[in-house]
Amino acid sequence: MEFLQDYSLVWLSGLVLALVVTGIVAGILAGLLGVGGGIVIVPVLYHLFTLLGVDEAVRMHLAVGTSLATIIPTSLRSARSHYLKGGLRPDLLKPLLPGVVIGVFIGILLSSLFSGPVLAAIFGVVALLVSFNMAFKPSFSLGDGLPGPLGTAGLGTFIGTVSTLMGIGGGTLSVPLLSALRVAMHQAVGTGAAIGIVISIPGALGFVMSGWSVADRLPGSLGYVNLVGFALIVPATLISTPWGVNLAHRLNATRLKQAFALFLAITAIRMLYGLIG
Repeated sequence: MEFLQDYSLVWLSGLVLALVVTGIVAGILAGLLGVGGGIVIVPVLYHLFTLLGVDEAVRMHLAVGTSLATIIPTSLRSARSHYLKGGLRPDLLKPLLPGVVIGVFIGILLSSLFSGPVLAAIFGVVALLVSFNMAFKPSFSLGDGLPGPLGTAGLGTFIGTVSTLMGIGGGTLSVPLLSALRVAMHQAVGTGAAIGIVISIPGALGFVMSGWSVADRLPGSLGYVNLVGFALIVPATLISTPWGVNLAHRLNATRLKQAFALFLAITAIRMLYGLIG
Protein backbone atom coordinates (compact mmCIF):
# COMPACT_ATOMS: atom_id res chain seq x y z
CA MET A 1 0.00 0.00 0.00
CA GLU A 2 1.62 3.21 -1.20
CA PHE A 3 0.17 5.41 1.54
CA LEU A 4 2.18 3.45 4.16
CA GLN A 5 5.41 4.78 2.62
CA ASP A 6 4.67 8.12 4.29
CA TYR A 7 5.22 6.56 7.74
CA SER A 8 8.40 5.33 9.44
CA LEU A 9 9.01 1.69 10.32
CA VAL A 10 8.86 2.56 14.02
CA TRP A 11 5.48 4.27 13.60
CA LEU A 12 4.07 1.33 11.63
CA SER A 13 5.41 -1.13 14.22
CA GLY A 14 3.61 0.86 16.89
CA LEU A 15 0.42 0.70 14.84
CA VAL A 16 0.70 -3.09 14.53
CA LEU A 17 1.37 -3.42 18.27
CA ALA A 18 -1.62 -1.21 19.09
CA LEU A 19 -3.92 -3.41 17.00
CA VAL A 20 -2.60 -6.62 18.56
CA VAL A 21 -2.99 -5.25 22.10
CA THR A 22 -6.48 -4.08 21.18
CA GLY A 23 -7.28 -7.62 20.09
CA ILE A 24 -6.01 -9.05 23.38
CA VAL A 25 -8.05 -6.61 25.47
CA ALA A 26 -11.11 -7.14 23.26
CA GLY A 27 -10.83 -10.90 23.60
CA ILE A 28 -10.60 -10.73 27.39
CA LEU A 29 -13.65 -8.44 27.49
CA ALA A 30 -15.55 -10.71 25.11
CA GLY A 31 -15.08 -13.65 27.44
CA LEU A 32 -15.44 -11.66 30.65
CA LEU A 33 -18.42 -9.48 29.76
CA GLY A 34 -19.97 -11.06 26.65
CA VAL A 35 -19.57 -7.78 24.74
CA GLY A 36 -17.81 -9.17 21.65
CA GLY A 37 -14.93 -6.75 22.12
CA GLY A 38 -16.48 -4.08 19.90
CA ILE A 39 -16.76 -1.67 22.79
CA VAL A 40 -12.94 -1.45 22.71
CA ILE A 41 -12.27 -2.10 19.03
CA VAL A 42 -14.52 0.65 17.63
CA PRO A 43 -13.00 3.64 19.48
CA VAL A 44 -9.43 2.34 19.00
CA LEU A 45 -9.93 1.85 15.25
CA TYR A 46 -11.65 5.22 15.01
CA HIS A 47 -8.64 7.01 16.51
CA LEU A 48 -6.09 4.95 14.55
CA PHE A 49 -7.93 5.76 11.33
CA THR A 50 -7.81 9.41 12.37
CA LEU A 51 -4.03 9.19 12.71
CA LEU A 52 -3.84 7.57 9.27
CA GLY A 53 -5.75 10.50 7.76
CA VAL A 54 -8.85 8.55 6.76
CA ASP A 55 -11.65 10.85 5.61
CA GLU A 56 -14.06 11.72 8.45
CA ALA A 57 -17.00 10.82 6.21
CA VAL A 58 -16.04 7.13 6.20
CA ARG A 59 -13.85 6.85 9.33
CA MET A 60 -16.56 5.70 11.73
CA HIS A 61 -18.18 3.44 9.14
CA LEU A 62 -14.83 1.66 8.65
CA ALA A 63 -14.37 1.31 12.40
CA VAL A 64 -17.88 -0.13 12.86
CA GLY A 65 -17.67 -2.49 9.87
CA THR A 66 -14.23 -3.79 10.81
CA SER A 67 -15.32 -4.26 14.41
CA LEU A 68 -18.36 -6.30 13.39
CA ALA A 69 -16.13 -8.55 11.28
CA THR A 70 -13.72 -9.18 14.15
CA ILE A 71 -16.62 -10.00 16.46
CA ILE A 72 -17.65 -13.03 14.36
CA PRO A 73 -14.87 -15.40 15.47
CA THR A 74 -14.63 -13.81 18.92
CA SER A 75 -18.32 -14.30 19.66
CA LEU A 76 -18.24 -17.87 18.35
CA ARG A 77 -15.42 -18.78 20.68
CA SER A 78 -16.82 -16.86 23.64
CA ALA A 79 -20.33 -18.33 23.26
CA ARG A 80 -18.95 -21.86 22.98
CA SER A 81 -16.81 -21.41 26.09
CA HIS A 82 -19.73 -20.05 28.10
CA TYR A 83 -22.01 -22.84 26.85
CA LEU A 84 -19.55 -25.50 28.04
CA LYS A 85 -19.50 -23.81 31.45
CA GLY A 86 -23.31 -23.66 31.61
CA GLY A 87 -23.47 -19.90 31.15
CA LEU A 88 -25.61 -19.79 27.99
CA ARG A 89 -29.42 -19.91 28.16
CA PRO A 90 -30.96 -21.24 24.90
CA ASP A 91 -34.43 -20.63 26.34
CA LEU A 92 -33.61 -16.90 26.44
CA LEU A 93 -31.69 -16.79 23.17
CA LYS A 94 -34.22 -18.38 20.82
CA PRO A 95 -37.17 -16.00 21.49
CA LEU A 96 -34.89 -12.97 21.01
CA LEU A 97 -33.33 -14.08 17.71
CA PRO A 98 -36.07 -12.98 15.23
CA GLY A 99 -36.15 -9.45 16.62
CA VAL A 100 -32.36 -9.25 16.73
CA VAL A 101 -32.08 -10.24 13.04
CA ILE A 102 -34.69 -7.65 12.04
CA GLY A 103 -32.83 -5.05 14.08
CA VAL A 104 -29.53 -5.85 12.33
CA PHE A 105 -31.03 -5.08 8.93
CA ILE A 106 -32.59 -1.87 10.26
CA GLY A 107 -29.18 -0.89 11.66
CA ILE A 108 -27.46 -1.56 8.31
CA LEU A 109 -30.01 0.63 6.53
CA LEU A 110 -29.68 3.47 9.02
CA SER A 111 -25.88 3.31 8.96
CA SER A 112 -25.92 4.03 5.23
CA LEU A 113 -28.00 7.15 5.91
CA PHE A 114 -26.12 8.49 8.95
CA SER A 115 -22.86 10.44 8.78
CA GLY A 116 -19.70 9.34 10.59
CA PRO A 117 -20.04 11.86 13.47
CA VAL A 118 -23.65 10.77 14.01
CA LEU A 119 -22.56 7.13 14.35
CA ALA A 120 -19.81 8.19 16.75
CA ALA A 121 -22.29 10.17 18.85
CA ILE A 122 -24.69 7.20 18.99
CA PHE A 123 -21.83 4.99 20.16
CA GLY A 124 -20.73 7.39 22.88
CA VAL A 125 -24.15 8.29 24.26
CA VAL A 126 -25.54 4.74 24.38
CA ALA A 127 -22.37 3.31 25.91
CA LEU A 128 -22.33 6.03 28.57
CA LEU A 129 -26.00 5.47 29.48
CA VAL A 130 -25.46 1.74 29.81
CA SER A 131 -22.39 2.28 32.00
CA PHE A 132 -24.36 4.54 34.34
CA ASN A 133 -27.05 1.90 34.71
CA MET A 134 -24.54 -0.82 35.50
CA ALA A 135 -22.68 1.38 38.01
CA PHE A 136 -25.76 2.06 40.19
CA LYS A 137 -26.76 -0.50 42.78
CA PRO A 138 -29.21 -2.06 42.55
CA SER A 139 -29.80 -2.02 38.78
CA PHE A 140 -33.29 -1.21 37.60
CA SER A 141 -35.71 -4.12 37.17
CA LEU A 142 -37.88 -4.75 34.12
CA GLY A 143 -39.57 -7.85 35.49
CA ASP A 144 -38.87 -11.52 35.96
CA GLY A 145 -37.79 -13.16 32.70
CA LEU A 146 -38.52 -12.14 29.12
CA PRO A 147 -41.75 -10.18 28.45
CA GLY A 148 -44.48 -11.50 26.16
CA PRO A 149 -43.92 -12.21 22.43
CA LEU A 150 -44.42 -8.57 21.37
CA GLY A 151 -42.17 -7.21 24.10
CA THR A 152 -39.47 -9.81 23.39
CA ALA A 153 -39.58 -8.97 19.68
CA GLY A 154 -39.22 -5.27 20.46
CA LEU A 155 -36.35 -5.97 22.85
CA GLY A 156 -34.51 -8.04 20.26
CA THR A 157 -35.06 -5.43 17.54
CA PHE A 158 -33.71 -2.68 19.79
CA ILE A 159 -30.60 -4.71 20.65
CA GLY A 160 -29.96 -5.62 17.00
CA THR A 161 -30.48 -2.10 15.63
CA VAL A 162 -28.40 -0.14 18.13
CA SER A 163 -25.65 -2.77 18.34
CA THR A 164 -25.22 -2.76 14.56
CA LEU A 165 -25.03 1.04 14.49
CA MET A 166 -22.40 0.93 17.24
CA GLY A 167 -20.37 -1.94 15.77
CA ILE A 168 -20.67 -4.06 18.91
CA GLY A 169 -21.71 -7.66 19.46
CA GLY A 170 -24.90 -7.04 21.37
CA GLY A 171 -23.67 -7.85 24.86
CA THR A 172 -23.29 -4.16 25.67
CA LEU A 173 -27.08 -3.88 25.58
CA SER A 174 -28.27 -7.45 26.11
CA VAL A 175 -26.24 -8.06 29.28
CA PRO A 176 -27.70 -5.15 31.32
CA LEU A 177 -31.18 -5.73 29.86
CA LEU A 178 -31.14 -9.44 30.71
CA SER A 179 -29.76 -8.58 34.13
CA ALA A 180 -32.69 -6.18 34.60
CA LEU A 181 -34.97 -9.12 33.77
CA ARG A 182 -33.43 -10.91 36.77
CA VAL A 183 -31.28 -13.26 34.74
CA ALA A 184 -28.13 -14.33 36.62
CA MET A 185 -25.20 -12.17 35.53
CA HIS A 186 -23.05 -15.03 34.29
CA GLN A 187 -25.95 -16.38 32.22
CA ALA A 188 -26.64 -12.91 30.83
CA VAL A 189 -22.99 -12.64 29.76
CA GLY A 190 -23.01 -16.06 28.07
CA THR A 191 -26.29 -15.40 26.28
CA GLY A 192 -25.05 -11.96 25.23
CA ALA A 193 -22.02 -13.59 23.61
CA ALA A 194 -24.33 -15.81 21.54
CA ILE A 195 -26.40 -12.80 20.46
CA GLY A 196 -23.13 -11.32 19.19
CA ILE A 197 -22.90 -14.12 16.62
CA VAL A 198 -26.33 -13.27 15.24
CA ILE A 199 -25.48 -9.57 15.01
CA SER A 200 -21.92 -9.72 13.69
CA ILE A 201 -22.32 -12.03 10.68
CA PRO A 202 -25.12 -10.22 8.79
CA GLY A 203 -23.89 -6.90 10.18
CA ALA A 204 -20.38 -7.30 8.76
CA LEU A 205 -21.74 -8.49 5.40
CA GLY A 206 -24.04 -5.48 5.29
CA PHE A 207 -21.15 -3.07 5.88
CA VAL A 208 -19.12 -4.81 3.17
CA MET A 209 -21.92 -4.28 0.66
CA SER A 210 -22.88 -0.75 1.72
CA GLY A 211 -19.28 0.46 1.46
CA TRP A 212 -18.36 -1.46 -1.69
CA SER A 213 -18.20 1.51 -4.08
CA VAL A 214 -17.57 4.30 -1.56
CA ALA A 215 -14.54 6.50 -2.21
CA ASP A 216 -11.81 7.56 0.28
CA ARG A 217 -11.77 4.23 2.13
CA LEU A 218 -8.55 2.97 3.70
CA PRO A 219 -6.56 0.77 1.26
CA GLY A 220 -6.92 -2.93 2.00
CA SER A 221 -10.61 -2.59 2.77
CA LEU A 222 -13.47 -4.76 1.58
CA GLY A 223 -16.35 -2.34 1.63
CA TYR A 224 -16.31 -0.86 5.13
CA VAL A 225 -14.26 -3.78 6.54
CA ASN A 226 -10.51 -3.17 6.72
CA LEU A 227 -8.77 -6.51 6.18
CA VAL A 228 -5.45 -5.42 7.72
CA GLY A 229 -7.09 -4.46 11.00
CA PHE A 230 -9.14 -7.68 10.90
CA ALA A 231 -6.03 -9.84 10.33
CA LEU A 232 -4.13 -8.26 13.23
CA ILE A 233 -6.95 -8.14 15.78
CA VAL A 234 -8.66 -11.53 15.31
CA PRO A 235 -5.76 -13.89 16.23
CA ALA A 236 -5.18 -11.92 19.45
CA THR A 237 -8.88 -12.06 20.39
CA LEU A 238 -9.08 -15.81 19.78
CA ILE A 239 -6.10 -16.40 22.07
CA SER A 240 -7.31 -14.15 24.88
CA THR A 241 -11.08 -14.85 24.89
CA PRO A 242 -10.77 -17.99 27.08
CA TRP A 243 -8.85 -15.92 29.63
CA GLY A 244 -11.88 -13.66 29.99
CA VAL A 245 -14.27 -16.62 30.23
CA ASN A 246 -12.25 -18.08 33.11
CA LEU A 247 -12.29 -14.71 34.87
CA ALA A 248 -16.05 -14.39 34.38
CA HIS A 249 -16.67 -17.58 36.31
CA ARG A 250 -14.34 -16.56 39.13
CA LEU A 251 -15.63 -13.04 39.74
CA ASN A 252 -18.90 -12.38 41.58
CA ALA A 253 -21.78 -10.58 39.86
CA THR A 254 -21.07 -7.23 41.55
CA ARG A 255 -17.44 -7.19 40.40
CA LEU A 256 -18.55 -8.14 36.90
CA LYS A 257 -21.02 -5.23 36.74
CA GLN A 258 -18.40 -2.81 38.03
CA ALA A 259 -15.87 -3.92 35.41
CA PHE A 260 -18.51 -3.63 32.70
CA ALA A 261 -19.51 -0.11 33.79
CA LEU A 262 -15.89 1.07 34.04
CA PHE A 263 -14.88 0.02 30.53
CA LEU A 264 -18.08 1.41 29.01
CA ALA A 265 -17.65 4.78 30.73
CA ILE A 266 -14.01 5.14 29.68
CA THR A 267 -14.64 4.36 26.02
CA ALA A 268 -17.81 6.46 25.81
CA ILE A 269 -16.25 9.55 27.35
CA ARG A 270 -13.20 9.24 25.10
CA MET A 271 -15.39 9.01 22.00
CA LEU A 272 -17.61 11.96 22.92
CA TYR A 273 -14.59 14.06 23.88
CA GLY A 274 -13.11 13.43 20.45
CA LEU A 275 -16.28 14.74 18.79
CA ILE A 276 -16.38 17.88 20.91
CA GLY A 277 -12.68 18.55 20.54
